[in-house]
Parts: sequence; C-alpha cells; structure tokens
Amino acid sequence: MRKILIVIDMQNDFIDGALGTAEARAVVRPVMEKIKEYDRENVWATRDTHGENYLDTQEGRRLPVKHCIRGTKGWEIADGVAAVLSGATIIDKPTFGSVELADRLATLADREEIELELVGLCTDICVVSNALNLKARMPETPISVDAACCAGVTPESHRAALETMRMCQITVING
Repeated sequence: MRKILIVIDMQNDFIDGALGTAEARAVVRPVMEKIKEYDRENVWATRDTHGENYLDTQEGRRLPVKHCIRGTKGWEIADGVAAVLSGATIIDKPTFGSVELADRLATLADREEIELELVGLCTDICVVSNALNLKARMPETPISVDAACCAGVTPESHRAALETMRMCQITVING
C-alpha cells in the first residue's frame, strides 16, 4: 500500500506572521522531519491562498485578518519546510478544505491502494477540514493525523479537532 503524506498550510502567516502562534512555530521542525521520511512523489502539500479582496469574502468577514494573500511573504511556505518539500505536489486552496486535493487523491485511490497521513496547520480549521473531506470522498482509505506535527489556533481547539477526527474514524497518532 502506498502511503502519502499531506502537509497542510505550513505557511509563514500561520507560523510567525499574521496568524502565527508559539504552538505553530514548535511544530515546524517535527513537520520537516516527517516530510523527510517520505519520497517526494508521496508528499502533497496545500497552500492557503487568498486574493487582495479577502476581507470582502465570507471567510474574511468572519476572520478579518488578511493572511496568505497570493504572492506575499505570508503566503509562502516557510523556508525550511519549503526546502524539504522540493519536488512535492503543491495545491493552492481558496478555503479551509481542498476539493481539488480530495478529487486528485481519490483518482489515485481508484488506481492503487493508498493510505493518507496529515500534518500541518491549523489542526482546528484546515487540517480537520481536509481530513473530513478526504474521509467523505474515500471512506475506505485509511487516514491518520500526527498530532505532534499539528498545531491549532489554541491548545484547546487543537485537542477538540483531534477528538472530532477520532469520532469520524480518522486515526490520531501521537496525541
């Protein structure tokens, strides 16, 4: 069975930029080490991607902090992470969960048996959204999340998201 790592939104704005946290900074090194465990053809990453009109969107009205604006330093994947992601598949996504990611991986799952592991930021928004999208699209595909390589907006919301994923039959490791 082919095991694929999905690295969610390891971008500057979520680490030490507009929405950065100490918890996010703490998982950068573990995420980089996790990526190194995989061949690059088995590593996929997402990049939260917004336009200058972000504050006019539904998300922007509910989270009025400009972040991950295409082409800015905050939108870029953190330097160390970007270096170890070299050669990986990167998908820009306009919102929390990526339909494109789920569709592309489902197409792959139609051709061969795969297993998915997710890491990244933020556990309680984009990681959980993508994990649930993938589970809904591929209910028989094993999916896990490495809690030690994720950080939420707060430690409490991180734990709540992990519990939500457990309840939806997503395996949580290291947490």
